[in-house]
Amino acid sequence: MPQDAALPTATSEGGEDASAAAAAPREQRKRPKPGERRLQILQTLATMLEQPGAERVTTAALAGRLQVSEAALYRHFASKAQMFEGLIEFIEQSVFQLVAAITADGAASGTQQARSILTVLLQFGEKNPGMVRVMVGDALVLEHERLQSRMNQFFDRIESALRQCLRPALADDGAATPTVDATVQASVLTAFAIGRLQRFARSGFRRLPTEQLEASLQRLL
Repeated sequence: MPQDAALPTATSEGGEDASAAAAAPREQRKRPKPGERRLQILQTLATMLEQPGAERVTTAALAGRLQVSEAALYRHFASKAQMFEGLIEFIEQSVFQLVAAITADGAASGTQQARSILTVLLQFGEKNPGMVRVMVGDALVLEHERLQSRMNQFFDRIESALRQCLRPALADDGAATPTVDATVQASVLTAFAIGRLQRFARSGFRRLPTEQLEASLQRLL
């Protein structure tokens, strides 16, 4: 099962890694292709968010890290909010592609599917610590409110996917109210996942979200 989703590495026209290109003398650097500078900006933003205890990332700091002007950033993104939206799009696409593959597996039971959804979600967070600060809202404080609203919708979709997996499983187990029970259980599982991601971010990325995960899911499911 895929679990190593991460922003792809941008390269210069000569095929050099972006970090190597940044270290090269200015006169030897080659101008990135149109989509590559945009990707470099998102990569750098995500990297800056990985610093434990990092303060709010400003466009000035981001431009400084990239060794470009702030005006250069705005040639690729209309605003900083749009940069965060780029990260959120990556989170959504990566996670829900995996969720779709899990729910399409007819050989797995609903309970197994729910366990797999939680597992890939927490593994994604562990692989992408900078993204976790976006997912739990820490990086979105003082940013545009639509960004937090979009992350809320992300977890609503996770909860909905869990509910759809669990409802038939509970019905097969003879539950008197499978729809109600699935709704409650999906809510508890989603809260568990969010709590694990928050603890990961607020511990300076020391407490891994997958810590004793199998034992925890065994109790929850």
